[in-house]
Amino acid sequence: MFIGVDHGTTAMRFSTGKEEFKISREEARHFSAGDLARLSPLDEVEGIAVCYSMGDGISAVTDIGKVENRGVISREGAGKHIGGGTRVYDEIKESGIPAVVVPGLHRGSPTDPRFKAYSHQASPEKIGILYEVVHDLGNDVVVCDASSNTVTLLVTGGRITGAFDACIFAPGTRHGALDVDAIRRIDRGESTANDAFLHAGLNYTVPPELRVGTMAMFAAMECAAMLLISPGAKVALAGSMAPAIAPGVESLLTRKVDVYDEWCAARGLARIARDVFSGATGILGLAVER
Repeated sequence: MFIGVDHGTTAMRFSTGKEEFKISREEARHFSAGDLARLSPLDEVEGIAVCYSMGDGISAVTDIGKVENRGVISREGAGKHIGGGTRVYDEIKESGIPAVVVPGLHRGSPTDPRFKAYSHQASPEKIGILYEVVHDLGNDVVVCDASSNTVTLLVTGGRITGAFDACIFAPGTRHGALDVDAIRRIDRGESTANDAFLHAGLNYTVPPELRVGTMAMFAAMECAAMLLISPGAKVALAGSMAPAIAPGVESLLTRKVDVYDEWCAARGLARIARDVFSGATGILGLAVER
């Protein structure tokens, strides 16, 4: 039995690919490794793939025992810090169950160097989403994960080409890029940059009746940008907003879009764990170091 752990913005999701459960990040502060017994007897768990924060301190899928500082350069930066993800990571590391840490995408990653104009491209759970979608749709895909954040990624020929991170382009419901007004508030000392990021999503910037249509437009624009690089790629949406925006994205792109639910990342991470502990030496172009 293999388990994937999705460190999401609002919740931690755990999946074997068949059995699943989730807890809020606040609840995760009380997590213990024994909670995994909700999925499988612990002595039957052969391996776990876990994520943590931005994953920018590593560039390969790495044995948890070899990872320093939980695989991040720093906990400072864009994002909400609660402590639940830290608790889950540390409990898994101390459990003795074999585990690997999945990296995020950043300047040290083997992506198209043009995407490295920006320091960060995507957090680790997005690799789980990609792995699940590639398993279903093939080796050329554009995947937009639309929820609290919106992040769009491209795989060509079975390798990750690059991604647009949440703070660069399309807004999510909660978080988004910093516009001129946000920069002015920061310069006036009225907000930190991180707080501005956490309040740049559509829930704060447009009326309720425009939120779905606006997210669909920006998600489609990100997908269209990726399709310039790989015109024949299939397109998929994931995340909590995927079902709501799918009709609008399909209309704007004039092509079929596959829709995945909130469990896509955890299921894909479970699939990564299964393949890594079965001997895989690479995951979508990322090296495996065990």
